[in-house]
Amino acid sequence: MKTESADWYDTPLYYDIVFDADTSKEADFLEAVAIKHGKSGFTNALSILEPACGSGRLIAELTGRGHEVCGFDLNENMLDHAHERLRKKKLAAKLWCARLENFHVPERRRFDLAHCLVSTFKYVSEEAGAISHLRLAAKSLRKGGLYVLGLHLTDYTRSGAEHERWSGSRGGVQVVCNTHTWPPDRKTRTEALRTRLQITRRGKTWVQETRWTFRTYDAAQLKKLIRSVPEFEHLESYDFTYDVNEPRKFDNSYADIILVLRKK
Repeated sequence: MKTESADWYDTPLYYDIVFDADTSKEADFLEAVAIKHGKSGFTNALSILEPACGSGRLIAELTGRGHEVCGFDLNENMLDHAHERLRKKKLAAKLWCARLENFHVPERRRFDLAHCLVSTFKYVSEEAGAISHLRLAAKSLRKGGLYVLGLHLTDYTRSGAEHERWSGSRGGVQVVCNTHTWPPDRKTRTEALRTRLQITRRGKTWVQETRWTFRTYDAAQLKKLIRSVPEFEHLESYDFTYDVNEPRKFDNSYADIILVLRKK
């Protein structure tokens, strides 16, 4: 089977297929977070910002629910896909190209809620960049606004590699995603990842491989980071089951954490 090296963000359709299954659940969770933790509760349409909006799946879902949504991403192919998705659904949202650590919101708009759910935050490789992103996220919110941040915590005692496999299909295209994560390096705060997408389309099957490096966080490191941004207070933590009725402790007892931060 043919294997080609490619950035999976340059092929947004295949990326979108393997992540789309949780879109409705994630949108339900974000609305539930706004009801539970927003200072005035969720009674009307929200103004929402999505840093690293990717292929636009949550942009379209939340816009379709009547919310006023904006988003940005670094990859132009992802943004093109998001624009086309909105066009087909006859929806409108403001999208632009920017980096997590130095983005600016057009027209100084302020939002009720911002979210970045699937570990994209870990692409920011330096502590200064992570702090910059959180401060900019706080700046983009109204007082009392919420930032919902999701990422995978790192177990520094892990000596073996981790594997994860899942799949999705749409319109005759099948995509199987295999991820391989090597043991973390505590000294450099990095971990190496490889993703292989096995794509079957129009009778042909091939593998697309992407490699990258994430910054690592355990619970203590993440707590320290949040404390360094006094604009935010930590309200509650959840995991990737997206159940607002089942908060979790902010510790290392589970791998996938979602933080709810509120602008003071």
